Amino acid sequence: MAELLTLFWIFCKIGLFTIGGGMAMLPLVQQELVRRGLMTMSESVDMVAISQMTPGPFAANCATFVGMRLYGVPGAIAATAGVILPSLIICLIVAKIWQKFNRSPLVKSVLSGLKPVVAALVLSGLVSVAASALFPGGFAFSFAALDIHVLIIAAVLAVAMLKTKVSPVLLILAAGVYGAIFLR
Repeated sequence: MAELLTLFWIFCKIGLFTIGGGMAMLPLVQQELVRRGLMTMSESVDMVAISQMTPGPFAANCATFVGMRLYGVPGAIAATAGVILPSLIICLIVAKIWQKFNRSPLVKSVLSGLKPVVAALVLSGLVSVAASALFPGGFAFSFAALDIHVLIIAAVLAVAMLKTKVSPVLLILAAGVYGAIFLR
């Protein structure tokens, strides 16, 4: 029971302090879960991949994945409730008072000030995931440490998405099948 409350609290903090969507939560997820030894950096990359592939909000998918992996169905429920609850409460409060203050210059200024913070959080998550995927043995800027297969797959998929109208879902599935067959 204590483990479930701890997991709920971890994801409450993540849900409360993540502004800007699911990818912005990655640094907090990695910091909280990897630091506590609940997950490795490699597992966090797997969490991102699975959470992106499954339907639904990214944050809820991450929480469900982690909770299920750690403590089964009760863990999935605790983590998902934890990550959703702060947003639900904040949305209810904001909806209640938005009509009164939506034209305020102070509110507009605060929202403008949050934009660079959100961009930095998303970029931090992107760098962290890319470094873990490209350098599985640890972050190092040497060609020998680079996972060339991951780099090739990423490049092929990026070109395919930019040059064709192929669904990203099909590209993700194709990359997953390729990885399952040829890389592991």
